[in-house]
Amino acid sequence: MSHFLKEELAAFWQLLKSYSKETIIVAFGTLFIVLNIYQPIHNETLSIFLYYAVFPILVILIILRKNPLDFGLRWGSPRVWWPYVGIICLIAAIVLYLSSFDASLKGYYLDADFNMFTYFLIQCVVLSAQEFMYRGFFIFGLKDKLKEGAILLQTIPFVLVHLGKPEIETISCIFTGVIFGWVAYRGKSFWPAFIIHLFINIFFVGLINLRYG
Repeated sequence: MSHFLKEELAAFWQLLKSYSKETIIVAFGTLFIVLNIYQPIHNETLSIFLYYAVFPILVILIILRKNPLDFGLRWGSPRVWWPYVGIICLIAAIVLYLSSFDASLKGYYLDADFNMFTYFLIQCVVLSAQEFMYRGFFIFGLKDKLKEGAILLQTIPFVLVHLGKPEIETISCIFTGVIFGWVAYRGKSFWPAFIIHLFINIFFVGLINLRYG
């Protein structure tokens, strides 16, 4: 029994050594997402910015000792990702317009005190941080070993943090999470995913509040 236990512990330790960088990325990324839910810092916007952007960058600098720019913060290959951005935003506009008639989405996003300028500023901060976590920290931290598989892995926490929102939106995140990840991976940057995500949120929430507000 002791020999078996020693062998299993040795195999487990070898796994952690072989995937040390990936272990750090998954462990800290998941931890920060959970802490943002259970231990928010001050207000929602600041908390997301710290847990999803500042703290991961500190992990990259202090623990991994890597350049944060290598985690999707550069512009990457605009010639590759600009066509994706244009086509996806066009398709999204059509889908979102049709979805704006859904009662559950209308009830969730209709805000009596809605202000487009304030909402836009908050979304710029929140989405840049969130997109860096999923399409930057996770994808570019895991792609060396997992290749395109990093796209699928980052989709899981992306979908799970949408639990509690309208069902149709949470389910759609399975698809959009993969698409956002693919664009970031192919474009070598998380910025195109941020642009698409920002367009979707501004267009849809603005449309809901303009129509029904």
